[in-house]
Amino acid sequence: MQLWVGLGNPGAKYAANRHNIGFMALDRIAADHGFGPWKARFQGQVSEGRFGSDRVILLKPDTFMNLSGQAVRAAADFYKIPVEDIIVFHDELDLAPGKMRVKTGGGHAGHNGLRSIHQHMGEAYARVRLGIGHPGHKDRVAAYVLSDFFKADQDWLDDLMRGLSEGASALAAGEHQKFLNIVSLRIAPPRSSAGTRPEVPSAGPAAAPGKSPEPAPAATPEDTRTPIEKLADRFRR
Repeated sequence: MQLWVGLGNPGAKYAANRHNIGFMALDRIAADHGFGPWKARFQGQVSEGRFGSDRVILLKPDTFMNLSGQAVRAAADFYKIPVEDIIVFHDELDLAPGKMRVKTGGGHAGHNGLRSIHQHMGEAYARVRLGIGHPGHKDRVAAYVLSDFFKADQDWLDDLMRGLSEGASALAAGEHQKFLNIVSLRIAPPRSSAGTRPEVPSAGPAAAPGKSPEPAPAATPEDTRTPIEKLADRFRR
């Protein structure tokens, strides 16, 4: 059994804040994988489900960020879940928006939710660090994390949520590299021409002895007109 914790602040006022990206991640996973309804327990909201034989408890603390460790401690004690089987999803200032990393142990880097969990559980839990970028100066951090994502953020945010959901079963199985790969493919899909060798055309049947092969057709020049220019040309004809 595992305990997955999403960090955020409760209430509609904070729902779209950058600080609540951990809540968003758990909401998406619960919805996509048919987890049970959210219920008020352990000073938070709890939903239960499975990935194959792996039972996972999802927890969104209602204690506000600074006291998140209280809810984590209560749930972990009730289910007898060791700290090594706890995974925390949280916002990460030191990663660019849309980037994601997995880390086990280490410091809390000033994150108040992690600081509280450290106080109640120690540091040996895993973290899914969800990049939101940095406002540029430490004096702007509080206002930045407690403000909503911009409309321009919605595309990468949706791709990240999809990737986390698609990779959740790998995360539950302890396959962290596979989980990272799945999320990476969702947030940065490979381009068809990037990093691949050009396809070599088939030579076809061998040319008859003494007969020169037919010349290759000349390449068609690329049409560099804008859509507006193309439309105007149609009306000139």
